[in-house]
Amino acid sequence: MENRREAIAKDKAGVEGTPKTLLVPCVLLLLRKVSVHGYQIIQELVDFGFSSIDHGYVYRILRQLENDNLVNSHWELSTGGPPKRIYSITSAGNEYLDMWSTTLEKYQYTLSRFFSMYERVLFPDQVEQEEMKKNV
Repeated sequence: MENRREAIAKDKAGVEGTPKTLLVPCVLLLLRKVSVHGYQIIQELVDFGFSSIDHGYVYRILRQLENDNLVNSHWELSTGGPPKRIYSITSAGNEYLDMWSTTLEKYQYTLSRFFSMYERVLFPDQVEQEEMKKNV
């Protein structure tokens, strides 16, 4: 059985970076902007803030999104290299993305409240000083 310190370290390692569950709405958002191939999606996700991405996992997500009719794909032939599968969002994918946006907006409110309380608990003097500056 793990001791408490090992459990906390394991939890911390699991929450560092961006959660995997955010990959789906981020992929859909990227595809709402432009239709692209999988490798470009991965590059965009890195730029988005996902520090380490399992390429195979992203392609599995893309296949699942396609199976769910949230994404379409087609092969694009190029003269300078192998064919590339180009992904684009469907109207159902746009609706799903809008649902995610509403959900994330609610989470954002909850997270803002969490960090506000977190700062008040850990840094009460600093928060009080900042509030006094605002009231002046």
